[in-house]
Formats: sequence, C-alpha cells, structure tokens
Amino acid sequence: MRGPPNFDRLARLYLWMEMFTFGPWLQRCRCAMLGDITACRHAIAFGDGDGRFTAELLRVNSALQIDAVDASAAMLRELLRRAGTNAARVQTHRTDARVWQPANPAYDLVVSHFFLDCLHEDEIRTLSGKVRGALSSSGLWVVSEFAIPEGAFGRCVAGPIVWLLYRAFALLTGLAIRSLPHHAALLRRAGFTLRKRRCFLRGLLVAELWSAF
Repeated sequence: MRGPPNFDRLARLYLWMEMFTFGPWLQRCRCAMLGDITACRHAIAFGDGDGRFTAELLRVNSALQIDAVDASAAMLRELLRRAGTNAARVQTHRTDARVWQPANPAYDLVVSHFFLDCLHEDEIRTLSGKVRGALSSSGLWVVSEFAIPEGAFGRCVAGPIVWLLYRAFALLTGLAIRSLPHHAALLRRAGFTLRKRRCFLRGLLVAELWSAF
C-alpha cells in the first residue's frame, strides 16, 4: 500500500488556497448538514484539513466529543488551534485512515469532507465496512465531495476543474488518485442509506447525509 499524500506543507496555506479557488463554497458545503447532527455525542472525523468544520461543529454542539483522524501532523495542529477552547473535546489520531481501527464501538457520527475522493474504491469499500461496524443504531455519516454532473456543465466545466484539482494535488502532496471514485454506490453496498443531498455550484459540490440503518 502506497503511503498517504503529504498535506503538511499546505496546512497554513489551505484556507487561502481554498478561498482563492472556490471562495466560501467548500465551507458552505461542509456545513450544509450541521442542523441534522446536533444530537450526536461521539464523532469520528476523517481528514478535516485545517479544522474549520470541526471548530464549527464543536461550537454548535456543546456535548460532542470528536476523534480526529489525519495522517498530517500539521493539519491536526491547525485543527486543534481552530478548535480553541473546545480543543479539550478533541482526541487526535495521527494515522492513515486506511489502517485506522475504531477506538469506540458506538460512534453516532462520522464526518468526511473532501476526503473519500483521495481514496481508491477498494479503500472506500474497506473503510465503509469498518465505519459501519463502529456506528450505533442511530449513526450518521456526513459526506462532502466534488462531483461531475451530467450535461454540458459537467463535461465542459466540472470535469476539467476536477481534472486540474487532481493534477495540482498530485504535484503538491503526492496524491496518487486521478479520478473521482463512485463513493455513493460503495456506501450503499456497505449498508448505508442516503437521507439527504444538497448540491452547490450547479452540482460541482455535493453534501450528503447517510444513515447506518
């Protein structure tokens, strides 16, 4: 198994890179399901980057505990910094999510924002199986991802944007993936049900809420 991409050098620049390319839309996509997860109490967050979503989630849910999994030590430091006074409710795990093992047998929330698109489909299949086994009966999975919608916009705009993003992150981080995986089909096969879906930027960005049952 090839090592994970190295996001350490981008930790301090990530916000500005994101704002320069997509403005506020990636963060809006991340936060689209916040209102649906306020009752959750123990979450696992995969690759939340510099932690802006984690900070917002901790702010709106004062009872939540989060296990943050990321292979980048620099990103985890940024995540804790952004969490501020709520950082005591975050347990960081510097590890490759592909070899992660659940520390808690009953998470009720999983979060992965622009993360599954960094995995091969067989890796998503393995991860979703582990996640499914670690979730409680009321467990939810919040997913944000890029997408290529059907039609002219998908062919002429979204497709080239996704292609450029993959090539840019290959140069900057060593990311080996070159195309979007079909994550929705893999989550369904693992036993998850799509409860809600929202699209942004004409379908280039999607926010999804999946249920374990």
